[in-house]
Amino acid sequence: MSLPLLYIDPGTGSALFTILIGAAATVYFLGRALIIKLKVVLSGRNISAFSGQAYPYVIYNEGKQYCDVFMPVLDEFEARGTRLLYLTSSEDDPFMNREYSHVKTEFIGEGNKAFSRLNLLNADVVLMTTPGLDVYQLKRSRGVKHYAHVLHAPSDATLYRLFGTDYFDSVLLTGDYQAEDIRILEQQRGIPKKQLVTTGCTYLDVFKEKIKEIPEEENHGFTVLVSPSWGPSALLACYGEKLLDPLAATGWRIIIRPHPQSKKSEAAMLERLQMRYRESGNIEWDYERENIYSLKKADIMISDFSGIIFDYMFLFDRPVLYVSHDFDPRPYDADDLDHELWQFKTVKKAGIELKEENFHRIAEVIKNAKDSTALAAERKTARETAWQYQGEAGKKIFDFMTSCLS
Repeated sequence: MSLPLLYIDPGTGSALFTILIGAAATVYFLGRALIIKLKVVLSGRNISAFSGQAYPYVIYNEGKQYCDVFMPVLDEFEARGTRLLYLTSSEDDPFMNREYSHVKTEFIGEGNKAFSRLNLLNADVVLMTTPGLDVYQLKRSRGVKHYAHVLHAPSDATLYRLFGTDYFDSVLLTGDYQAEDIRILEQQRGIPKKQLVTTGCTYLDVFKEKIKEIPEEENHGFTVLVSPSWGPSALLACYGEKLLDPLAATGWRIIIRPHPQSKKSEAAMLERLQMRYRESGNIEWDYERENIYSLKKADIMISDFSGIIFDYMFLFDRPVLYVSHDFDPRPYDADDLDHELWQFKTVKKAGIELKEENFHRIAEVIKNAKDSTALAAERKTARETAWQYQGEAGKKIFDFMTSCLS
């Protein structure tokens, strides 16, 4: 008698594979930790002897896309003559080639190689954008006194995957409003209260200055920027050709800037769309690390729930069309909240909704999407709420990190 065949759907298979990889990584790191503990016990020395040279301050950058987040902080440490170790998982990180006197840079690889280095750090204060400390492979090192997470967007702090900031000692906010939801989650989950310090938004400070150096385009024509988030609830995944076909038919210049994570998680979808519009002379694809060049070119933006909406509103003060879709909060910390997120409420006030039934007349919708004093006022309110201490973020983060030792 033949045995019945077992079928595992792709989604379940992917989840099982992720669990197996996570379990293997956990065993690996636990094994390394056990070896170090044995060495400590047998030698009678402190664990710092096996964790490398001690540094008072360490910054970890998981990818080149976050360089502008850390640039003002590195510059401030250098300007104040304070020793800092900068670890990066980007082999072509531009900071590796800078001539610093007080900032030491080090490439530590990616994935498990990087986690192996980070999990054995010996430092007083560690700053990173990477969420999920003590959740998956990124473990708290016994040689580190304080872990600080810096938010890399002026949007809600609860749009990380579950437990994104739970186990940090502090979270550095771009605006005071982000603190409320973090406090709600702490109370719900019974975890200790973190230090919540509003320092401003470093990368917006950087972009504001860089924009001044970008030359104006001449005779480029009307430009629409399509810049969504990623995942099953995002604009390209939900609508794809339904939106892009009528946009392409307008004859306007259309710049499509997918979320950086889409290249990793939705490569097949992007390849399909790029093939579909490969003969369209008015469609461009933007995969540059920095978004400000496309933002500056755009006369109007179409997005979803992506935080890039606020980059565009705050830096260029131009109108935004947003496509409303049922956002699934279940993978995110936001799922434990019983109220609407700040950014969704704000986009409804400061943006113009684009409904699916109006995709076929997108040219008319965009022509009628005139700016108004009311929309401009809402953008101003949002900017003042979510981007506090403009131009001061690097200094404030330096002051916070160094105050942790006083």
